[in-house]
Amino acid sequence: SDPVLSDAEYDRLFAALKALEASHPEVVEADSPTQRVAGGLTRAFPPVAHRVPMLSLENSYNEQDLTDWDKRARESTGLKDLEYCVEPKFDGAGISLIYEGDTLTRGATRGDGETGEEITVNVRQIRAIPLTAKFSSYGIGQAEIRGEVMINKDIFKKFNEQRAAESLPPLANPRNAASGSLRMVDPREVGKRGLTAILYHLSFFQSLPRKSLHPTPGTHSGVLEMLRALGFRSPAGEMKVVRGIGEVIAFCREAELRRDELPFEIDGMVIKVNDLNLQEQMGMTTHHPRWAMAFKFKPRQGTSKLRRVEFQVGRTGSVTPVAKIDPVPIGGVTVSSVSLFNEDVVREKDLRIGDTVLVERAGDVIPYIVKPMEGLRDGTEKPIVFPTRCPVCGDELVRSPDESAWRCVNASCEAQVVERIIHFVSKDAMDIRSLGETNVKKFYGLGLLRDIPGIYSLDFEKLKSLEGFGPRSLQNLREAINHSRAQPLHRLIYGLGIRYVGETTAKTLAAAVQDIGDLEDWDVERLTSLEDIGPKVAESVHRFFSNRDNLHLLKKIRDAGVNTRNTHHKAAGSGTLQGKTFLFTGTLTGMKRSEAEELVEAHGGKLLGSVSTHLNYLVAGAEAGSKLEKAKKIPSVTILDEEAFGNLIGAHKKGTHGS
Repeated sequence: SDPVLSDAEYDRLFAALKALEASHPEVVEADSPTQRVAGGLTRAFPPVAHRVPMLSLENSYNEQDLTDWDKRARESTGLKDLEYCVEPKFDGAGISLIYEGDTLTRGATRGDGETGEEITVNVRQIRAIPLTAKFSSYGIGQAEIRGEVMINKDIFKKFNEQRAAESLPPLANPRNAASGSLRMVDPREVGKRGLTAILYHLSFFQSLPRKSLHPTPGTHSGVLEMLRALGFRSPAGEMKVVRGIGEVIAFCREAELRRDELPFEIDGMVIKVNDLNLQEQMGMTTHHPRWAMAFKFKPRQGTSKLRRVEFQVGRTGSVTPVAKIDPVPIGGVTVSSVSLFNEDVVREKDLRIGDTVLVERAGDVIPYIVKPMEGLRDGTEKPIVFPTRCPVCGDELVRSPDESAWRCVNASCEAQVVERIIHFVSKDAMDIRSLGETNVKKFYGLGLLRDIPGIYSLDFEKLKSLEGFGPRSLQNLREAINHSRAQPLHRLIYGLGIRYVGETTAKTLAAAVQDIGDLEDWDVERLTSLEDIGPKVAESVHRFFSNRDNLHLLKKIRDAGVNTRNTHHKAAGSGTLQGKTFLFTGTLTGMKRSEAEELVEAHGGKLLGSVSTHLNYLVAGAEAGSKLEKAKKIPSVTILDEEAFGNLIGAHKKGTHGS
């Protein structure tokens, strides 16, 4: 999370490396970044046997179990007290890696512990896993190491935001996301998932006959330090070596309190006898090693009864089924409502009214029904029936072939109007704290608030007559509304409720413009050039900013004094291209399009999203399409190839430097 160079610089270096290796194949190294790139689809995951079985861990949910295990461990070794290494129990997907001659030769899933699936091609896409590691410097010729494939919680949250924006159910937890990603058919897609790996166990090794640079570790904590030194991500920074079970328990208590501070999900702590010789002496059962114990934190799952389903209409008209369950404490909160997302999810899980259901809540993830407990059904359960008409306005519901959600297409549907206002004032949007859901619905019902701009023209004289709105409440509301006028641009974009645009996408859009009005000139092609914005999102954004009613809404918001500018955007100033407009089409070979656009803006020019009489220069790269043909028909447009554009920018650079 602390890059030493920009993405653009990395891309240039990567391209240079590829060119070098193409010209001189003899210099290609096994750990070259180019060797991670997969050539095609993975057709099968053949079974492979582990060198050493990947056993489970004995689990404990209470301190007495730890004390009893410590007693058995001490009796087994004949020692009065033991040194333990305590480390996080990462909630990911287990993997086994084999290195031979310092080179990664195989990656496998845990499978049933005896046999896993060979996923070497996909493992090579995970940058946190070195393709080569100098095990030989520790006197090791062949090694099998174990660990977990993980997804950072921030990346997981972003992934689920995108799924939610597309009316898809979020993945229940990072573990499921990591496990599923490892077995994707296209390795290139694996590389896009943001996976990382934490390695924490040396399960097997063969020593080299020659003298080594470093001694082979004799303790588990030493193994973790060795793995870190070899370039792996290990728990070396999160572990603690302690003596006696009292210190173990104290550290486990402390770790549970700060579990949410870690960038990854953990569900407990693992306690291991630190001395590797003692581990070998204690041995293992067919199920678990005797020298290790997992202390599990309070569970973030629970079971409850599904009593009924309510159908809620969202701000985009989508109808969402919401399960009402018996209140159940999960992860520190009491859950009584759980979104079922759409009809397909209900059908796939075969959920029924009266089912006992397994509910999960991991970290900041919303509650999620994992599955019904089918074995507990008694025949009284009833199917969930979806409505054919909007539960609010009564209009007929529709469902597009490429969507999973039923929608009410009545733009005047009261639920949609109210939900849009509620979203606009929410904490992550404009954060108008005194105008929450209850007050929005109340004001709307009384006719005091009919749309988003109406927030900024509320009649406070009429509000005085309402119960619960004394001078202090009204002052707080007035201040909250005034404060929202100065919110950063990304909050406004998110607050508008554009379909598929979550918080992350809103920040991406805000960072790319000086004013929200600039997005009126952006076409789908230009929008998809932004990071993490695909065709579906780009089409939705373009459609929003091409709609006259939406543009009128934005004008009313701007007229109300709401900030519509990106105050952190680098101003063009009075550069040598001031007043000139540019548009790019086709593929540039000497630089990325985003870099070329930055050069234009750095010299005061402005970028347009389409060909028109307002355009001064069209820069046409390879395989330019319809924009080039359209520009040829407009005499005022100057068409430049990439070389001419470079010369133009170069001339303006000289003029700038010479002034």
